[in-house]
Amino acid sequence: MTTEIYRDAWGVPHLRADDARSLARLQGRVTARDRAWQLEVERHRARGTSASFLGPESLPWDLFVRRARLDDTARRCFDTLRARDPETADWVRAYVDGVNEGLTGADAPEFARTGLAPGRWEPWTPLAVWLATHILFAGFPAKLWREEAARHLGPGAVGLFATDGPGTSGSNGWLLSGDRTVTGRPIIAGDPHRFVEDPGVYQQIRLACDEFDVVGLAVPGVPGIAHFGHTGTVAWAITNAMADYQDLYRERLRRTGAGVEALGPDGTWQRVARHTELVRVAGEESVEVEILETARGPVIAGGPEGLDDGTPLALALRYPPRVTADLGFDALLPLLRARRVADVDRALDHWAEPVNVVQAADTEGGLLHRVAGRVPLRPAANGTRLVPAWEPGHEWTGWHEMPRAGLTDGLAVMANQRGPAAELGVEFAPPHRADRIRTLLAERPHWSAPLMPAVHTDTLLASAAPLLDRLSDLGDLSGPAAALRDRLLRWDRRMDAGSQDAAGFAALRGALVRRLAAHPAFGPLTAPPAYPEVFLPWLALVPRIGYALEHLLCAEDLYGIDRTALVREALEEAAGQPRARWGDTHRLAPWRALPDPAQEAPELSGDHDCVLCTSAVPGWTDLAARGPAARYVWDLARREDSLWIVPFGASGVPGRPHHHDQLPLWLRGELAPVVTDWALLTKESDDE
Repeated sequence: MTTEIYRDAWGVPHLRADDARSLARLQGRVTARDRAWQLEVERHRARGTSASFLGPESLPWDLFVRRARLDDTARRCFDTLRARDPETADWVRAYVDGVNEGLTGADAPEFARTGLAPGRWEPWTPLAVWLATHILFAGFPAKLWREEAARHLGPGAVGLFATDGPGTSGSNGWLLSGDRTVTGRPIIAGDPHRFVEDPGVYQQIRLACDEFDVVGLAVPGVPGIAHFGHTGTVAWAITNAMADYQDLYRERLRRTGAGVEALGPDGTWQRVARHTELVRVAGEESVEVEILETARGPVIAGGPEGLDDGTPLALALRYPPRVTADLGFDALLPLLRARRVADVDRALDHWAEPVNVVQAADTEGGLLHRVAGRVPLRPAANGTRLVPAWEPGHEWTGWHEMPRAGLTDGLAVMANQRGPAAELGVEFAPPHRADRIRTLLAERPHWSAPLMPAVHTDTLLASAAPLLDRLSDLGDLSGPAAALRDRLLRWDRRMDAGSQDAAGFAALRGALVRRLAAHPAFGPLTAPPAYPEVFLPWLALVPRIGYALEHLLCAEDLYGIDRTALVREALEEAAGQPRARWGDTHRLAPWRALPDPAQEAPELSGDHDCVLCTSAVPGWTDLAARGPAARYVWDLARREDSLWIVPFGASGVPGRPHHHDQLPLWLRGELAPVVTDWALLTKESDDE
C-alpha cells in the first residue's frame, strides 16, 4: 500500500493512496495531526462530555446531547449503514482507524493546558460528530418562540417575527451555466454562513486514489467531502434549504411504581424508556440526568414533574435519524466517485441530514438544482408550534419527495430564501441576499472565476430601507440628530468597515431595537420560560426584534406602539454617540473551546442581510460570531482555475505557520488558488 502526503503553499493537505479505504485512513490520520484538539472537542461535544474538561459553561449542551440521545442515534445509524452498505461502513471505520493513529502523540498545546489526553474514536463517532454539528441546523427551538409569541401576542405574532433567526445557519450559492461564463463552461460559487469557529468548521483538502481525485471542503471528523467538492469533471455545493423536519411534542408523563409512562394518541398510557446518566463537570459536582424516550422521541425538556419552574410540561423531539436510523452516509462515497451531475443526483437520493439545496454542474454542460434530504409528511401544525402527543392527527405518515428547480437566464441563486424548498419549511431568510446576487450577476453578460469575489464581498444593505424611510418626515430634532438624519438619507447603504455612516445606521438601529424590546407591549416576552439554557438564543427578545425589525417597521399596526416616537428617540441617542467607523465595533468573534483573550478581533465589513453576511445581533452587540465559514469558486472549464479560502488556516495547531495565514486574505475578500498539479506541491512524506 502506497500513501503520500503533499502540501500546497497554504499547508492544505493533498493526499494520495491506492484505493478509497487506504485514502480514508490517510485522511483520518492527517486530519488528526492537523486538527487534534478540534477533533477531541468535537468527540466530546457529540458524546455530551464537554463539561468534563471545559467546565460548567458546557453543561447545558451536554445535558441536551444526552437527553436527545445523539450518541445512541449515531450508533444506530452506523449499524444501519453496516447492514445496508458494508463498503461505506468499512470506509468510515478506516477513517476512524486513521484518526486514532494520528491522535497518538498529538502535540496541540491545548491538551497540556487542560490536562486532557486524546480519547479513542469509535466507528460511529464521525456520525455522532455530524449529528451534533447539525442537530440545531433546522432551528426546531424556533417553535418554542412561536408558541410563546402566539400565547402572549396572538397568532399574528408568528408571521410578524418570521425571519432568519439567531440560531439558524445559512449560505450563499450561485450557479452559472456555460452561456454566462467566458469559458463556456459552468461556474459554481458561494460561501456557507455558519458560526465561525477557530479552528474552522471546514477543512480544505484533496483526496486522490485510483478511483477518484477530488478537492473540496471537508468537515473535520467526517470522511470524504460532503458539502463542497470538485472531482475535475463535476462539482457540487450546498446551501441550507431552511426546511422544517424536526417536531416538538408536548407530553403528558406520569411516574408509576414501575417507571414512567406517557399518554399516547390512542388514549392509553405507554411505558417510557428510562435510565439515568452522570455528567461530569470540571471543578464541580457531577450532575445526574434522567433520560426518557417516548414513542415520539427523546424527552429534551421537562419530565413527569414538568419544567424547572413547575410548569407541567415535557417536550419530546422527533427527528428523522432517530426515526429511521439513517444519516445518509451512504451518499459520501458515490459523491467522491461522481463523474457527471447524474452521478451526484443519484448519490443525493440517499441524503438525509441536514436538508440542503444542492447546485451541481459538469464539464459537459450538465446542471443540477435540487433539494436533498429527508422531510416528514405530517400536518402543518407540526411545523409551527408544539403539538400534543396525546391527541391523534400529529403523526408522521411518510416522506416528502424532494423538489427540483431549473435555471433562469442561465442562473440559479440560493441564499436561504423561499425557493425550491418553499413547501418544506416555515421560516426562510429575507430575499435581500438572493436578490442582490442576481442583480450583481446581471451586470455582466459573462463571468469568470477571478471576478467572483466582487459578489462574495458585496456590502449593500437592502433591509435598511424601512428604517431609513421613517427618517424623512422626522421633525423637532436636535442639531446633531438632524445632521445624522441627513447623513443617513444620503448614505449609499453599504456596510463597509471604514464607513462612519454605516456605524451611524447601526447605532440608530441598535437604539431602536432596545426601545422596542423595552416597550410594555412586549413585556410578557422579556422573561423566557424555564426551557433548557441551550434554547435561550431562540427565546431572547432583543435578537428576535433585531432580526425582525424590517417586518416590525412595515406592519400596519404594531400593538399600538408609536414607532415614529421611538425612531426619533433612537436617532437622538445615536447622534449623541462619538462618531466611529463600522469596523470599530463590528469585529470577528469566533467560537473557541478555550477562549484566548490575547487573540485579535479583526474588523469586518458586511451585515446580516448583506451578501457579505457577517452577522451581529442588532441591539445587543456589533460583534459577529457568524459569517462565511469558507468561500469557494468551482470552475468547470479548468479545475486549477478554481479558488477558495477559509477564515483561519489549514492547521488547527497554534504557532504553526498555517494556523492563521489565510485570515488576511479572508478579511480582504481575496481567494487562494486551488492547486492541482502534483509537481507544484511539496511532498511531506511517503507514509507507508
